[in-house]
Amino acid sequence: MKYLVGSIVVVIFFQISVNAQNENVPLKKYVKEIDKLSKNKSVQLAMDAVDDFEEQTISDMILLTEIPAPPFKEKKRAEKFKEMLEIIGVDSAWIDTEGNVLALRKGKKGNKTIVLDAHIDTVFPEETNVKVKREGNTYIAPGIGDNTRGMAMILTVLKAMNKAEIKTQENVVLVGTVGEEGLGDLRGVKHLFSDASDIKIDSWISIDGGSNGRIINGGLGSKRYKAVFKSKGGHSWGAFGLANPHHALGEAISLFVKEAKKYTDKDGLKTSFNIGRIGGGTSVNSIPFESWMEVDMRSLDPKRLIEIDTIFKSSIYEAVRSYNATGVKDKISVDLLPIGDRPSGQLPISTSLIQRALASSLFLGIKPKLKTGSTNSNIPIAKGIPAITLSRGGKGGGAHSLSEKWTNIDGAKNIKLALMITLIEAGL
Repeated sequence: MKYLVGSIVVVIFFQISVNAQNENVPLKKYVKEIDKLSKNKSVQLAMDAVDDFEEQTISDMILLTEIPAPPFKEKKRAEKFKEMLEIIGVDSAWIDTEGNVLALRKGKKGNKTIVLDAHIDTVFPEETNVKVKREGNTYIAPGIGDNTRGMAMILTVLKAMNKAEIKTQENVVLVGTVGEEGLGDLRGVKHLFSDASDIKIDSWISIDGGSNGRIINGGLGSKRYKAVFKSKGGHSWGAFGLANPHHALGEAISLFVKEAKKYTDKDGLKTSFNIGRIGGGTSVNSIPFESWMEVDMRSLDPKRLIEIDTIFKSSIYEAVRSYNATGVKDKISVDLLPIGDRPSGQLPISTSLIQRALASSLFLGIKPKLKTGSTNSNIPIAKGIPAITLSRGGKGGGAHSLSEKWTNIDGAKNIKLALMITLIEAGL
């Protein structure tokens, strides 16, 4: 069987790596586990089926890409995804109260639930032209690599399992989540891990963008705010001397950047801060009644994320106090509006799901590299639940741009990777 060669390569790779174990090399027992799985006749049939479905996978990707799915408006694409899952064949499929698509494939025992996920939403507004253009083996359209390729991969995994008539021990739930991007703030996956969720999840596998071989096992947390400075506003000449929100905003930015840089320059896990947008005002000759900025702060370390969050808040309040004390007429007030909160965390490399992802990657000839990132996996990782985010494979470019593209270079490999990891987690 063609996959036997891959297993031999992995064993050799492991043997030459003895006494040089690093984070990207699996432990021997997981190499053996994957080797055994690969010799299962049903698994071999399913792996071959992925290749057989190559043309249909591309068609599914194009179909889904051409259904707009802007933030908070994913319904049409979600309904189509649910319909496609039902046509392939699942025990049940539904859309939950948050808008997530779930499709259950029952296991023989069903004591655990393994999720294979891809997010539905894009960063683009509803009016964006999402018609797919093809140039040879390259497909160009907003959102095609992030993340309709991932959605199409899930459909093919299900097709392959059904064609091979695979029966897993545990439940497998195929999921399309809403609200992964931007101000969606992971609302879909947050719901799935809340008390309101329809399912209890034991292992979480996401597919989302990324370079070939990337395996995310660390959640890069973030805190995001919109800071809104307010006053009465007035004419630039007639009301001169009145408190000006823009002036207070400038002072707040200056103070925050100064204090935040002192902090991020210190030793420790990387922590970042960014003022991404500012706005307000009505005309060049008007004192604005409102001025605002949107701020993003990130860190892999939960403690450092809290600390820079504290620096941000204290800088804002101190800037307002200081500005109001300069003798301006009236006062500036400020509202801090949370617009994003993604928790940090990192799973041990010894976690079986991570080890299985590493072993499966090497078996398939994919060079794995463990990474941190801000994805749906942030939520389960922060809760200590086994979770990874896999790459959609191929070669991507221009993510979050109108010229986003995805090139099908060995794209089937990463579908097989998602299939193999799902099967080993769910058990045969």
